[in-house]
Parts: sequence; C-alpha cells; structure tokens
Amino acid sequence: MTTTPSAGAASPTVPAEGTAPTAMTHAQVMRALSGLLLGFFCAVLSSTVVTNALPRIIGELGGGQSAYTWVVTSALLTVTASTPLWGKLADQFSKKLLVQAALVIFVAGSLLAGLAQNPATLITARVVQGLGGGGLSALGQIVLAAMISPRERGRYSGYLGATFAVATVGGPLLGGVITDTSWLGWRWCLFVGIPFAVVALVVLQRTLNLPPAKRQVKVDWAGAFFVTAAVCTLLIWVTFAGDKYAWLSWQTGTLIGVAVVLTLAFLFAETKADEPVIPLRLFRNPTITLASAASLFVGTALFAGTVFFSQYFQVARGASPTRSGILTIPLIIGLFVSSTVSGRIITRTGKWKGWLVTGAALMAAGLGLLGTLRHDTPYALIAAFMALVGLGVGMTLQNLVLCTQNQVSPDDLGAASSTVTFFRSLGGAVGVSVLGSVLTGRISHHARATIAQLTPEDQVTAAKASGGRLPDVATLPAGVRTWLEGAYGHGFGDIFLYAAPLALVAFLITLFIKEVPLRSTSGLAQAAEADPAS
Repeated sequence: MTTTPSAGAASPTVPAEGTAPTAMTHAQVMRALSGLLLGFFCAVLSSTVVTNALPRIIGELGGGQSAYTWVVTSALLTVTASTPLWGKLADQFSKKLLVQAALVIFVAGSLLAGLAQNPATLITARVVQGLGGGGLSALGQIVLAAMISPRERGRYSGYLGATFAVATVGGPLLGGVITDTSWLGWRWCLFVGIPFAVVALVVLQRTLNLPPAKRQVKVDWAGAFFVTAAVCTLLIWVTFAGDKYAWLSWQTGTLIGVAVVLTLAFLFAETKADEPVIPLRLFRNPTITLASAASLFVGTALFAGTVFFSQYFQVARGASPTRSGILTIPLIIGLFVSSTVSGRIITRTGKWKGWLVTGAALMAAGLGLLGTLRHDTPYALIAAFMALVGLGVGMTLQNLVLCTQNQVSPDDLGAASSTVTFFRSLGGAVGVSVLGSVLTGRISHHARATIAQLTPEDQVTAAKASGGRLPDVATLPAGVRTWLEGAYGHGFGDIFLYAAPLALVAFLITLFIKEVPLRSTSGLAQAAEADPAS
C-alpha cells in the first residue's frame, strides 16, 4: 500500500547522478532549489523593475503608446514562443545546463536593453530577455516536478509563488527608486538583474544535481519555427489593428490568413515529428486540455489587467515612479498570501480544485470592480480591488500547472508543464497587445468627448499633449492636466472591464476540470520505477 506523505515528510527525489531515488529532507530540497529560485527571482525582478520606469523610458526615447505596449509584448512574445521548446529540451538535455543557458541569454538581453538609444533597440533587447526569461519560468516548474511529488509540490510551488511575489513587489519599488535617483537613472533598472543572474549561475553549479537525459535527441526545429511565426503574426495583427488600420480591413484578413496557415503548418509538423515541441497526444487528456484553455484566459486577464497599473498611477494620478510601486503593493500582498497559504494547505490535504475555482472567481470579481476605475477613484477602493485580483492569481497560476503535471508520465513532464505556461504567456501577449490598442482608442474617445470643456488656449495645449507620445502630466497647465488625467483614468477603467469577462471564462472552464488525487512520487522516482536500469 502506498502511504501519503504529510506536509513535513520528505519528498522522493534523485539527489545526484548515478544514485537511486531517495528521500530528501526539507533542508536538502531547499538547498537544491536555492539557485533555481534565485534565477527565477532574477527573471521576474528584471521584468517588473522596469514597470514604473517605462513611462519615463518611453518618453525619453521618443516613443508613444504603441512603443509602450511593444516593450511589454516583445518580451511576452519570446517567452510564449520559446516556452514549449525549453520544455521539450528539458525532457532531452540536462535541466541544470538549460537553466544556466537561460541565465546567460537573459544577461545578454539585459545588457543590450540598458544600452538602448531608441525604442526599436529596446524592443529588440526585450526579445532576447524574453527568450532567457521563458527558459527560467518554464524550467523552474519542470525541475520542481522532477524532484518533488505532486502531493508535496503544493508546498514548494508556494515558495515559487512567494519568490514571484517578492520580486514583483520589490521590482517596481526598486525601479521607482532607481528612476527617481538622479545619479543612477532608468538604465540601471535594466542592469540590476545582472548581479543576481551571475550569483544564480554560481549557486546552481554547486547545488542543483539532476541525472542527465540518456536518450536520443531529436529537436523539432520545424515545429518551433512555425509556432514562433504564427504567434508573431498574430501579435503584429492585434497590436496595429485599430491604430495603423481598421479591425475590419484587408490587412486584418491577410494577417489572420497567414496566422491560420502557419498554425496549420505547425500542427502538421507536430504530427510528423519524432519529438514534437507540443505533443498533440497530450490533449487527449481532458485535464490538460481544460487547464491549457483556462491558462489562456487567465494569462489574458492577468497580464492585460496588471501591466498598465504603473501607467495608470503615473499618468492618470500624477504619482512618481517610486510612489507608483508602493501603490501596487496590495496586489502583491494578495498574491503572496494566497500562493503560500494555498500551497501549504494543498500539501496537507491533497485537495486543489477548490483553490483553483475560487482563485478564478476572485480574479474575475476583482477585474470587474476595477472596471469602475477613474482618475479620482478613492485609493482604498483600488487597493481592495487589486488585493482581490492578487488573491485570485496566487490560487490559480500554480495549480493549473500542478493539475497538469499530476496527469502525465515523467517523459512528458517538461512538455506538459511548458504547454500550460505557453498558453498562459500566449494569452498574456495577445491580451496586452489587444487591450493596449483598445486603450489608445478609449483614451482618444474620452479626450475628444471632454475637450470642449477647456478654454481655446488650453485646447491648443491639449492637442499637443495628446499628439502621440506619452505625456508628462506634471508639465501641463492645471486645466489640461485634469482633462488628460480624466481621459486616461476612464480609459484604464475600460480595459479592466474588458479583461473581466476573460477571467470569467477561465472560471467557467475550471469548473469542468476533474480533481484527481495528487501522486506521492516525484517524476524522477517514477522514471526509476519504470526503468530500474536507468
């Protein structure tokens, strides 16, 4: 009879190459995960540290709302496109070397970003950063699944969530301080993750020991190319639709047609590949199919609903970058609390679906309430609504991966984990692009609807302030500033309102995910049981 481990029990893992699966103590597991958590912290920190600096960065580099959106979207694009490939490589190569390679790529992207002299170079650098960040995000979950059983994984996923929360709350605050410090400046926001990455490389070399893959490697380069091309085409369409051309236009038809052809080519390539990037057979499992669909909508709601917070506080409320980071703390507190608490309780009880459903419901409710946002909404209400979203995100993200990993064989852990992450990143990239475009239109709509309230002189100033670049509201006359803050505040409220139904769809999907008892053996232990000779 198989016994179920308690919350404090050791998790069956393989501590070093050439040894049989043994039980590691909590201290040993944490030592093995220390470099991995540091690398994950580096990736998240470098993503969030620029959040509060972006309005100033884009302003100084001469970009507008489209450039602001693309700086975020470009990183999400490569995270999305590379995640399945990282996952598949993790099933075939040394996971440790892959994490270290992702860190090196990430450092190269950070250096390039910090030296950027125009929006185009910065966007290119963010593409490189996203490639490394995609590896760190995907591989973190994969290594966790290899070392730790699903029953124990809730606890350690909570640590991963806590690391995410600390980096997410620390990043904007640190970025705000760096940006507001005259002798540093915003470029150091892009350099700040490099020391953490170097330390993570050293720590990983000393602490993480996993058996290397010992089977023939055949990388599905065709599948990787077609999925990347399809995602790029889709994002180009949704980013420029409504701005460069109408949503219903020949450009839209052309780009959608190309995206469909590339997607069909990808699906065909996967049916022929010996080692497909995304094994289509995984979707025969209803849990994986539903979790992937839910992740798509969760990612759309999450990224689209949170990436514009800093811009809202700085442009619509006139906050400094540092203060903007402080004002977003309720969101992160909610995420931190729910991810750690739910992880521990899941480890103790083995029940995860209730947390998943509740999290999706809270996220939908929080985004719906944020749809009432205006430039003068009392901050106490905004904080409460952000906390609801944070609580929902903390309960949802890790558990969608957990329920997927619990359903697959050890050989598919990497592919299955990265598939869920892929759909979450895809939803986020599309969501940021679409709602970034919608935001531009809504701000223009509200600005035109209220500009008659200004004096003729202020109307001339207003026309210049809304002429394409992100405005510096502190330099505007009082009347024009109030008018512009009102337009931006109403526009941000609109995009949160549009994101809420997407979170509601994710909630409805989670209702149909069947709760399966969590296994009590790790991926490596299962592999050893299936093939003792390995």
